[in-house]
Amino acid sequence: MTRKRALIGSGIASLAIGAVLLVLDARMMDAGGPGIIGFELAGSEERAAEILADWGDEGADAARASLWIDYAYLIAYGTFLVLAAWATRDLARIRGWRRMAAWGTAVIPLPAAAAAFDAIEDVGLLLAVGGHGGAFAPRLAQVCASLKFALLAVTIAYILAGLLLRVGARRA
Repeated sequence: MTRKRALIGSGIASLAIGAVLLVLDARMMDAGGPGIIGFELAGSEERAAEILADWGDEGADAARASLWIDYAYLIAYGTFLVLAAWATRDLARIRGWRRMAAWGTAVIPLPAAAAAFDAIEDVGLLLAVGGHGGAFAPRLAQVCASLKFALLAVTIAYILAGLLLRVGARRA
C-alpha cells in the first residue's frame, strides 16, 4: 500500500468514525450535560460525578460507547496525521524548505504520542463512567487530554503551514 492510499483510507476512516462520535456526543448533551470533551477535562472526582449525574443513564451509556469507539478513532486519526506530517516533511525536503523539513522530523511522532495519550485518557474515563478510579481517573484523563490536545495542535499547525507554503509556491 502506498502512503497516499493509506493517507486517504485513514482520512476516510477518521471522518466516518468521527461522525459516529459526534452523534454520541449529541446524545450526551441532549441528556443534559456537556459533551465528551467536558468530561475529558473534568479533572476531579466531584466534577466527573456532576457530569455523570447530569447525563443520567442515557448520557453515561452514550459516553461509554463513545469511549470504546474512540479506540478505533485514535488509530485512524493518529495514522492520518502521522502520514500527513510525514508527507509535509518530505515535500519540504524536496522543495528545499530546510526549517520546515527540520520541524517535520520532530513533528512526525507527535500524533502517535497524542493517540497514546488518548488511549490512556479513555482508560481513565471508562473507569470514571463505571464509578471506579476515585480522584485518580478523572485527573489522569484530564492530564492526558491536555497533552493530546497540545500535541494535536502542534501537528495540525505544522501540516497547515506546509499546505500554505505549497499553495504559495504554486502561485509564485
